[in-house]
Amino acid sequence: MDTLTLWQLAALAAASALVGFSKTAVSGANTISLAVFAAVLPARESTGVLLPLLIAGDLLAVLVYRRHAHWPTLLRLFPAVAVGVVAGTLFMVWADDATVRTSIGAILVFMAAVTIRRRRRTEAGEEPGAKDAPPTAAERLKARSYGVLGGFTTMVANAGGPVMSLYLLSAGFRKLGFLGTSASFFLIVNVAKVPFSVGLGLIDGQSLLLDACMLLFVLPGAWLGRVCVDLINQRLFERLVLAATVLGGLQLLLF
Repeated sequence: MDTLTLWQLAALAAASALVGFSKTAVSGANTISLAVFAAVLPARESTGVLLPLLIAGDLLAVLVYRRHAHWPTLLRLFPAVAVGVVAGTLFMVWADDATVRTSIGAILVFMAAVTIRRRRRTEAGEEPGAKDAPPTAAERLKARSYGVLGGFTTMVANAGGPVMSLYLLSAGFRKLGFLGTSASFFLIVNVAKVPFSVGLGLIDGQSLLLDACMLLFVLPGAWLGRVCVDLINQRLFERLVLAATVLGGLQLLLF
């Protein structure tokens, strides 16, 4: 921390507040936080600093939206996510910062395009399957694909939020169900990532000291998100999630 300038600390504080806001209002917006942390800190080390802040935001979101979590969806996702986390850990052993950023950015932009295409087909009259109906073979394959990608991206760059956001939107989740399911999903997944991050040397005493300071900004960000979410209608909510996903992917690809 003694090597960071005042402006760098201010940027990290704002990004930390956005972490809290994204967890309780617009999931996927924390890709902007990811980009800020990676710009201020070394990209690999930034993932270790950001992870405890994400867990704090997840915990706050679960406390607010836990009644809206859809556990059948979560249980379908977790096995594939575990595969993705292991793959992401192996990838982090040899990948450099540029490879990490380019890979995640390309995945996010691609998945956003797939979701937009799917939504246009739905608006044209092709209805998606209800999330409470027994999953078809195609739905199970989709869950596995998104699960592996979500586990991989969350392990490599804490960027699993947009991937899971796209999956939940495509599955037809409304706003509160979306936030409740996403919060429970990421609290479990991010806590499970801690041993892997410690093993890779991404979390240590210095990173936790910085986390203790940045946590002060996650809390008001989460409160602001909870206040704002009631003012956001469903269509605007979905557009904001998609826009945040595309923006985050382009940031990783171009900067």
